Amino acid sequence: MPADFQSSTLPSYIAVEGPTGVGKTSLTKRLAESFNYETILETSETNPFLDQFYENRRNSALPTQLFFLFDRARQVENMRQGDIFKPVRVADFLIDKDRLFAELNLSADELALYDKVTEHLSVSAPVPDLVVYLQAPAEVLMDRIQHRGIPREANMDRGYLDELIEAYTRFFHYYDAAPLLIVNSSELDLVNNDADYHFLLDYMLTIKTGRHYYNPKQSML
Repeated sequence: MPADFQSSTLPSYIAVEGPTGVGKTSLTKRLAESFNYETILETSETNPFLDQFYENRRNSALPTQLFFLFDRARQVENMRQGDIFKPVRVADFLIDKDRLFAELNLSADELALYDKVTEHLSVSAPVPDLVVYLQAPAEVLMDRIQHRGIPREANMDRGYLDELIEAYTRFFHYYDAAPLLIVNSSELDLVNNDADYHFLLDYMLTIKTGRHYYNPKQSML
């Protein structure tokens, strides 16, 4: 662990969230490198239904969603089994947000089936010590999605992205399970700009409870 950080001040479990293209995985990896933490990452590349979902959202939504649910449940179970060793970790997802995607993408009958499956899984995820929610407007996300060049995202629908942003806004409006930092990331480069990253990191490490907002323009004055 870098000497700049005192282990007693660090959250043991951090979750980074936000809509597609906002940079949650990149921030997760950089935080893990800074703190020498284990990473727990969404495994989108292993979902065999995801390419079909981007081609035809309506026809492929249910198998896509169920695959993610089962995979995240497996990851959560692995986390719980390792709790005896008090691991430190940072994840690029909250399993709590799975229903956000289910409500957005599934029909009423499919959502009812999804809820039954979720109930039988009895997933009980550890609560993060800190959740970092990255926000950015749709035009910024579209630009980032095009820039990173993942083929299946090439035809990302702007209307779907608008719906996803709104769904995340609703979800985190009511979220109170853990300390929450809401970050306006539209003008941040948390991968290539060390100043952007360290300003956010310094602010993040002050948070112990409650809901907080980080606006880089205000924070850097």
